[in-house]
Amino acid sequence: MDLQKQPASAPTAPQPAPAASALRASDADRDRIADILRDALAEGRLSADEHAERVEGVLSAKTVGELEVFIQDLPAAHGHRATAASYSPAPNRPTEGAIPAEADENVVAVFSSAMRKGRWRAGRRMHAYAVFGSVEIDLSEAIFEYQQVVIKAVSVFGNVEIRVPENVSLRGTGGGVLGNFEVDTLDSLEPDAPVIYVDGWAVLGNIEAKPKRGKLVADILDRVQRKVDKGLRKHLDR
Repeated sequence: MDLQKQPASAPTAPQPAPAASALRASDADRDRIADILRDALAEGRLSADEHAERVEGVLSAKTVGELEVFIQDLPAAHGHRATAASYSPAPNRPTEGAIPAEADENVVAVFSSAMRKGRWRAGRRMHAYAVFGSVEIDLSEAIFEYQQVVIKAVSVFGNVEIRVPENVSLRGTGGGVLGNFEVDTLDSLEPDAPVIYVDGWAVLGNIEAKPKRGKLVADILDRVQRKVDKGLRKHLDR
């Protein structure tokens, strides 16, 4: 019996990245929109009833696109849309060769506690070790000289807490043995925003990385404002 050759299956096309408006909204996203609405109420752009109605909608919104509807007629939304238009997801792993193998800084707590916080310069790689101890790394006021930062965290009967600004991208790879490894994934709408990668392993311990409410990387906001101002100048010069 002659067997007919089956045609080779066509290669699967890569799936496009989701649009910024289709991303699931986080609590930080809702808080940011609520702040814009509060300012609009104080400026007299919204009545008390309009403000209450929109805030109720913000609390029930599921995606970033649904949130944008509530501020699309407000001036503050102009800069928000400018960054959303250039959105592209941060890679899940650092660029090959961008991060050195040796740590720029080690934070170690053995039967003790160690902390790194305040206004400090974040290097490309940091190692955190908590053995029957506690380590806190707070990047909410840090100066980012590099766009990609790797934090390697190891917790053995200990605790490692990492806090980052709300407007960075955050990725995590790791796990735990009778322990907890938790990283809240963040995606910044600003293409030049720092990307922080947390690699960790918790053995009867805890590792968590989350955004710190209300904390933003100031120089990112400055760049966004300059882009908005430049766009407005071009529009007015026409």
